[in-house]
Amino acid sequence: MALLEVRDLSVAVDEKQILHHIDLTVGAGETHVLMGPNGAGKSTLGYTLMGNPGYALTDGTITFDGQVLNDLSADKRAKAGMFLSFQNPIEVPGVSLSSFIRNALHEQTGQPVKLFSFQKKLAAAMELLSMDETYADRDLNVGFSGGEKKKAEILQMLLLQPKLAILDETDSGLDVDAVRTVSQGVQAYQESKNGALLIITHSTRILEALHVDTVHVMVKGHIVMTGDASLIDEINAHGFEQFEA
Repeated sequence: MALLEVRDLSVAVDEKQILHHIDLTVGAGETHVLMGPNGAGKSTLGYTLMGNPGYALTDGTITFDGQVLNDLSADKRAKAGMFLSFQNPIEVPGVSLSSFIRNALHEQTGQPVKLFSFQKKLAAAMELLSMDETYADRDLNVGFSGGEKKKAEILQMLLLQPKLAILDETDSGLDVDAVRTVSQGVQAYQESKNGALLIITHSTRILEALHVDTVHVMVKGHIVMTGDASLIDEINAHGFEQFEA
């Protein structure tokens, strides 16, 4: 059974139709990449999957792990095992990074989170991402650089271990070294358990070291092409113009 099934999905924002009849199937453990030019609707799909109330389903269904999600709130989707890494992570004054993740783990499992075990896993994940350990006690994303905000998102993914992680333009605005570090975190998630990935991007830098099963190209709210990882090389060579006719 597929982990995520999107069937004939159409979505409007402020009564303007953005996505048109999207079909997408992601199996457990698979890595899918959604590519396309700016403004194609890629992030809209990510927010819709996660249940952002600003994105209205006008047609179709979203089924995750056997459960139809259409009327489920974002927090319930998160508890079901979905995770969205934001393109522009928000700042949360008064809540430390470590407290935020520990509380999220508690909400996810409904069980107490043992402090020593959590701190050990947190420290290991921060080391993998080359994050200064002092960031654990800082307010979430407050005063963080763009790169550190993106690392904090991947850190949350590594600790929460969702069934499906949706990464929205995670490499946007990062320098070469930061992209490499974030990619290492994504690799670790790929290798850690049977989690699936939907990587939303218009660049291919973060994909260079990752195993990719399927690539989808979105243009003007339609998925116009689906193929294997070789499609990434084709896009690198010829861009998106070939799909925009």
